[in-house]
Amino acid sequence: MHNAQIVNEGKTFNGGLVIDGEVIAEVFEGNIPQGLLPSGYNKIDLQGQLLIPGVIDDQVHFRDPGLTHKGDIFTESRAALAGGVTTFMDMPNVKPQTTTLQLLEEKHELAATKSLANYSFYLGATNDNIDEVLKLDPRASCGIKIFMGSSTGNMLVDNEDTLSQLFKNCPLPIAVHCEHEPTVKANLARAKEQFGDNIPVEYHPVIRDAEACYRSSSMAVELASRHGARLHLLHLSTARELALLDNHKPLTDKKITGEVCVHHLWFDDRDYATRGAFIRWNPAIKSEADKLALIDAVKNGKLDVVATDHAPHLLEEKTAVYTSAMSGGPLVQHSLVAMLEMHKRGIFSIETIVQRMCHAPADLFNVSKRGYIKAGYYADLAVVNLHAPWMVSKSNILYKCGWSPFEGTTFSSKVTKTFVNGKLVFDKDTVNETHRGRRLEFTR
Repeated sequence: MHNAQIVNEGKTFNGGLVIDGEVIAEVFEGNIPQGLLPSGYNKIDLQGQLLIPGVIDDQVHFRDPGLTHKGDIFTESRAALAGGVTTFMDMPNVKPQTTTLQLLEEKHELAATKSLANYSFYLGATNDNIDEVLKLDPRASCGIKIFMGSSTGNMLVDNEDTLSQLFKNCPLPIAVHCEHEPTVKANLARAKEQFGDNIPVEYHPVIRDAEACYRSSSMAVELASRHGARLHLLHLSTARELALLDNHKPLTDKKITGEVCVHHLWFDDRDYATRGAFIRWNPAIKSEADKLALIDAVKNGKLDVVATDHAPHLLEEKTAVYTSAMSGGPLVQHSLVAMLEMHKRGIFSIETIVQRMCHAPADLFNVSKRGYIKAGYYADLAVVNLHAPWMVSKSNILYKCGWSPFEGTTFSSKVTKTFVNGKLVFDKDTVNETHRGRRLEFTR
């Protein structure tokens, strides 16, 4: 590939690269030297388009196995490729829940047959499976997931001894959903006294408020600090929680890191009036002040990773009465272009977007040879035309659930090509559905 605007490691330059099999052989600034390429190579002129490492999404719910009426590994990884996402890390709250080593391996085997992108899966912690968690080979999984807030089944971990043992002994990154369950329950009870089951969705950030988030996040940070654990705070949603994070160390020296999701950077509580239940997530989208603080933290490095928490539900599940409706929404097809739209608005530099969505997840989880445009690294790449406006509509949504919180939104940028392990898997709005990604390897 040549004639590209390559973005890598905080630098943007005109150049090209050579792919040999699955990996990047060489990267060049300017023109690729004449005579370097042997005959038979496929030369692709990118005509000045953006060339970035493929996005690594460290938090998705692809619903496989057991909840595949909402989405599955095949359909959601297909949508990911259309959005420039080449690698995903999937959560354990499926059916059966991924809480044993056997089920973790079965999920990897399932992905080997279904996933178009590269993949890894979290092992879920419960109050009862600490022995299983501690037997996990650090090279076999991206990390451990702990729900310190509402979940299904027995995945809410609220036993203090179990939490202490996990933070003291787990050698993997501990990724945590933080909402203080007693606070949420008390807020919900008050709302039900006022509205019954038909609570207006605008009350979602009142029920799942900043206090619930901070009480849980601060507890996780205290445990991690006490035991020296490697803690990753998922989908932070409040300005107050940012005080728990440090931006004075490089990412590789941090023991406690933070993630923010695209929807908490794009929407705020004023948008419930027009988007309603389609922007209902846990943790809730909160105030404009919270959103602006999160944006600033992405810029200054307090927040290390931008991800999606991609969590599809059927339309009828989203639009049910409040106490029965589901939280979460699909995002992997639109996360990169949404961030690039914020670049167009002067909010983020492209270099910051690449750092938070590509480099940082690779570094934070010790992913082997991915997340950068470097010789010897896997050729996971996204090509973006920054001047190709298009509108999100049901006709171009690839999620199995068939809807998006961005429906009706016009984005200025469009992903035109996606490469996974050196193969062109998305091109001219068409996905190569026969391609299969690889299981991630970790240098731990």
